[in-house]
Amino acid sequence: MTNKYDELENSIGYHFKDIKHLDIALTHKSYVNEKTCVRLESYERYEFLGDAILEYLTSEFLFKNYPDKTEGELTKLRASLVCEFTLSKIARELKLGIYGYFSKGERHTGGPNRDSILCDMFESLLGAIYMDGGIECGRSFVETFLLTDIEHKQLFYDSKSMLQEYAQKQDKKLSYILLEENGPDHNKEFKVQVMMDDKIGAVGVGHSRKSAEQMAAYNTLYGLKQSISVL
Repeated sequence: MTNKYDELENSIGYHFKDIKHLDIALTHKSYVNEKTCVRLESYERYEFLGDAILEYLTSEFLFKNYPDKTEGELTKLRASLVCEFTLSKIARELKLGIYGYFSKGERHTGGPNRDSILCDMFESLLGAIYMDGGIECGRSFVETFLLTDIEHKQLFYDSKSMLQEYAQKQDKKLSYILLEENGPDHNKEFKVQVMMDDKIGAVGVGHSRKSAEQMAAYNTLYGLKQSISVL
């Protein structure tokens, strides 16, 4: 158990004093249910704690750094940062699914790569960091991995609605064409392309058709010369 988390701890920039916190943060409830003869704890309570800390830290950061935004604008901006896609993307980059403990069944059905689970694991990891090192260590983790490149994160969150508004202004019909669907049922990959009338837009890839469409919309918006007026 001594060195198994070295790479992960180096990646997150935090080394645990009590590695038990990290063990719990990476343990899915399916693993606990499978190991009935051993007393284990899943990450659900740490996720609960991490969720609350994440909302507080994100709210505080936005309040201090965006003094001209209204309450409604801050709420919308916070939602774009703590959404499932954003948190699961960070968790996937940190390889939390690979480090996680899952039952054989959950692993076989793609649990370690499921956005909802990865999102939960990001929050549970934050809860574990807080329990081990306190609020400032949690703040450093959140600011390093989440509270950067905020404009792009917001653009992605709003991409489908913004592209729809753009298409309406241009009097164009917006649609999403499924190009490919690959992989087993528990780990599908979808490739989707934007179409505006007969004009081909960008392509997006995701683990669900919805996330692929959102990525395609984001890539299209990002590539438009008129995107500045859309944002």
